[in-house]
Amino acid sequence: MDLLINGLSWFFLISGSVFVVIGGLGLLRLPDFYTRVHAASITDTVGAWLILIGLMFQSPSALVLVKLVLVLIFLVLTSPLASHALTKAAFHRGLEPYVGPGGERRDER
Repeated sequence: MDLLINGLSWFFLISGSVFVVIGGLGLLRLPDFYTRVHAASITDTVGAWLILIGLMFQSPSALVLVKLVLVLIFLVLTSPLASHALTKAAFHRGLEPYVGPGGERRDER
């Protein structure tokens, strides 16, 4: 049973770490604000959720498990809302999305 719990824990921890690294690379390499916010929201939501789930499998007591569940619920409620509010504020302030070399936006291709 311990082998199964450790295996699941490592699976979630490594998967979450991969998402965090991919999101970090996206922050460095993507061309404009909106695509970078998308990369940050992947890091903030999926990566953090997977890492927290992996930590839940390794929690030594019920109190630690409850605290991790509360942190996960907080992230579920706030992370997508924060990303949406940030992009909406930038759009209302007049920040235009990246326009490609052909003069068209990426969503018009």
